[in-house]
Amino acid sequence: MTTDIPLMLERDGAVATICFNRPSALNAIDPPMARAFLSVVRELVVDKSVRAVIMRGSGNGFMAGGDLAVLSADPQGGAAELIVPLHEAVRLLETMDAPLLAQVHGVAAGAGLSLMLQADFVLAAVGTRFNLAYANIGASCDVGASWALPRRVGLRRALEIALLSDTHDADAAERMGLINRVVPAAELEAEALALAHRLAGGPTQALGHLRRLMRSSYHRDLAGQLDAESAAFQACAATSDFRIGVDAFRSRKTPSFTGR
Repeated sequence: MTTDIPLMLERDGAVATICFNRPSALNAIDPPMARAFLSVVRELVVDKSVRAVIMRGSGNGFMAGGDLAVLSADPQGGAAELIVPLHEAVRLLETMDAPLLAQVHGVAAGAGLSLMLQADFVLAAVGTRFNLAYANIGASCDVGASWALPRRVGLRRALEIALLSDTHDADAAERMGLINRVVPAAELEAEALALAHRLAGGPTQALGHLRRLMRSSYHRDLAGQLDAESAAFQACAATSDFRIGVDAFRSRKTPSFTGR
């Protein structure tokens, strides 16, 4: 794989794969990678042909976090160069209809773990190590970790993970709810791609409403959530995929959703 491009975008039909590509630095995020990530996310969120997105890392790990050389040279300025584009990218990912998967191996630490937490599904290879790590460098978290982590594992466990910044193996991460599934390393890429294609064959707009309803439910009372569900269902009912799904269910056939 080309090593002078910090981030690669790959396409396999309706599945887009974002590949973090600084393998010599365990894909630690530097400003060019952060800007490239935002640029790619901006492209994907408006591309209706994309119906599932995978994030993965090249080389020996998913992502080791922010580039400490950047943060050491200019702590506040370097932090801003990383955080501003990464946070804008996370805001945009939240608006997507396409489900977001993380294909994780080796290590997911710091901002790498924070990004992983934004995914709807996380598949991790046996032997992967996880560490939120921020407390180990005297920092609080970023890239949405404080929003996502309590929602994935509960507040008490989230505080343990954040304040102690211990390393957890893949089995422990699965038990805690950090990830969905542990798979053999040799099968990781194929399993992630198969899951992405399964999701890409679904009713994309309905999946988008579902992911946003689930994520926003913490901010509303029941009455507000019922209103949001009603509006989302009505929006789905106006789509071609809704008619396809209802007709297929009634005739006991497998639906062929179009994403429209």
